Amino acid sequence: MNANRSRFPARGAHLLFAGGVLLLAAMPFLADNYFVRLATFVCMYGALALSWNFIGGYAGYPSFSTAAFVGLGSYVGGLLQNAGVPMVLAWLGATVFVSLFAALLGGAILRMKGHYFAIGSITLVEVLRMVASLWVDVTGGGDGLNIRILGGGPDFAGRVFLYAMLAVMLCAWATTLAVERSRLGFGLRCISQNEEAADMVGIDTNRYKTAAYTLSAVYCGTVGAIYASWVSYIAPTDAFGILLTLKVPVMAMLGGLGTVYGPLVGATAFVLMEETIWARFLDYHQAILGVVIVLLIFFLPGGLLKIDYRRGLARIRSAAWARAGRATATEVR
Repeated sequence: MNANRSRFPARGAHLLFAGGVLLLAAMPFLADNYFVRLATFVCMYGALALSWNFIGGYAGYPSFSTAAFVGLGSYVGGLLQNAGVPMVLAWLGATVFVSLFAALLGGAILRMKGHYFAIGSITLVEVLRMVASLWVDVTGGGDGLNIRILGGGPDFAGRVFLYAMLAVMLCAWATTLAVERSRLGFGLRCISQNEEAADMVGIDTNRYKTAAYTLSAVYCGTVGAIYASWVSYIAPTDAFGILLTLKVPVMAMLGGLGTVYGPLVGATAFVLMEETIWARFLDYHQAILGVVIVLLIFFLPGGLLKIDYRRGLARIRSAAWARAGRATATEVR
């Protein structure tokens, strides 16, 4: 069983990624707070798209649990901070809690397949949203939960949360790279292509799927906790928003499922397109963005990284040489 690999040159991809990371890290020194905020969103969605890729890309399970894990991480992290736990330790505590929750839940929910699993994962989001709305004494209910604001001013806070999201994105990327080259990655691809056949050849499909589901939850929980500290306020409708749980799979598909860099490319492209369209077409930006994304996925079903860039560059060079040759011939005449 062979994996679907990107045809983008590996060395070129690594160099572009390194350059992108350096650019994101340098953003506070190069631009104003608007671009720092935009870079933070790129890192945040990049981490979420990479995390979804474990279960949705490698294992092929259409999970819509992203908002559940992000929201759970937001509330756990926020409650820990309000209880006096230092911010970074609160993030770690939220990560551990969400990971354990996903590991315990995965054994049950992953017994469902196809659209049943998709419906089950969406139901999880709604159940947690209802719990957060009704548990007023702990979560604040519909009024939301205020979280202690990080001191030091907006510039300092912007840098802290940018670098925090960047660190999570890098950890998610490193984990993806490890999974790509590991037995786990091979097993997940086998499950994606034919789960029954994978089970017959001795792959413990339940254990592999639970591992992918838990890995997906780890970074969602961390991102949720950091995001809660960043905005200093969370409410059930925002923390467990269905729009988030739909956005993240689209980002992964836009870049290329089951690849190391596809989710990052898709998340970056999505954030930049969303920001550009929002700025130009405020009233209709969601509809226009939806049409653009559908067209891109329709015409590029394998994602942006499935484009043969080398062939495209070769054609551009050939056309340039041909034009130069014709221009030279005309001058000689």
